[in-house]
Amino acid sequence: MKIVAGNWKMHGDAAMAHALVEAVADQAGRAPGVEVILCPPATLLAQVSTWLIGSAVKLGGQDCHAEAQGAFTGDISAVMLRESGCAYVIVGHSERRQYHRETNEDVRKKSARAIATGLIPIICIGETLSEREAGQAETVVERQLRDSIPDEVAEGRFLLAYEPVWAIGTGKVPTPEDICRMHGHILSVAADRTGLASPGISVLYGGSVKADNAREIMAIQGVSGVLVGGASLKAEEFCKIMASGR
Repeated sequence: MKIVAGNWKMHGDAAMAHALVEAVADQAGRAPGVEVILCPPATLLAQVSTWLIGSAVKLGGQDCHAEAQGAFTGDISAVMLRESGCAYVIVGHSERRQYHRETNEDVRKKSARAIATGLIPIICIGETLSEREAGQAETVVERQLRDSIPDEVAEGRFLLAYEPVWAIGTGKVPTPEDICRMHGHILSVAADRTGLASPGISVLYGGSVKADNAREIMAIQGVSGVLVGGASLKAEEFCKIMASGR
């Protein structure tokens, strides 16, 4: 089963969200074999959860705090996400790592909290352009994997998402050969880190995924699906991506 996840980031209002959710839910009903996840801003979670009742689409948060509760103004806990109807949560996205200075240890703790709360973490990893040009891409990604994946994954479900930072929102996409090689490396490292067999580990690709390249990307060996950014805000575009996963 392919997985298609949409990360709305800091975009969207109720009117836009309602129309988009209706279109996605309708398409999901006609795309068997595709797991669809929507990750809207926290302000829209409760409404989107209500609109998704009866559909096959799952709901996800964009981040969670490592603690169950506390004096953390502006943060959101894994429990709050669960109560809002979430089944998934993105952790360690490159934008969180860059703009909020999140470390691998931070990501590991958030992932562990998500699993303990019954959420499935989507653990993001990926190298910058300078790291890739320096020939360090695989080394950087391996370090992120080993330090970001918590021990608890052996007891709960999780997803990995490879998002080369230089490809996010730029229109640039690695070659199919580059994606295949990196996903193979990720599966090998993740299997070693967790003790799980590679076939049981799902790795999504993210970074300038669009309707015109989604089918090719999802056909690459080792790619379990896609994590979509900007294109997930356009109903027609995202529905075409979903259809590509069949």
